[in-house]
Amino acid sequence: MIHIRDAHVNDLPAMLKIYNQAVKTLVATFDLEEQSLTQREVWFRKHGERYPLIVAEEEGEVVGYCCLSAFREKPAYASTAELSIYIAENQRGKHVGSSLMAEIQQRTRELGYHAVISGITAGNAASVKLHEKFGFHLVGTLREVGYKFGEWHDVHYYEWMVSERQIS
Repeated sequence: MIHIRDAHVNDLPAMLKIYNQAVKTLVATFDLEEQSLTQREVWFRKHGERYPLIVAEEEGEVVGYCCLSAFREKPAYASTAELSIYIAENQRGKHVGSSLMAEIQQRTRELGYHAVISGITAGNAASVKLHEKFGFHLVGTLREVGYKFGEWHDVHYYEWMVSERQIS
């Protein structure tokens, strides 16, 4: 059974493992080199009340995480957040993403956000399916903006308007 909770600093090694696996094998992130624990500690400290960071835990093991981050730093963007979600390789397709997405959307509503943005690299059908299931819509594409694994990659931007259709 999946349990969703706030991330704690002692979850960082597990979250780092999940993230670095994505760095090494996926274009879901455009980081080209694995992150260190120190780098991820800096990242972790950017989250908190306004920008929740949650984990999915199964049998005491962190199997995925999701967070909201600042979309842009300028004050007019304060009611918009960017969403990131990463699932352990052996947990993909097991509804971990849906559990995380349902919780982060609830928190988004409680925090009073107006819009949430996700950048999804072209070809990531599972992420597109998850986002569309939770009311995100394609709003634009940036062509060939990331170069990884010897290829140029497009990024599709998906947006969820918090006040629109809600998933029950």
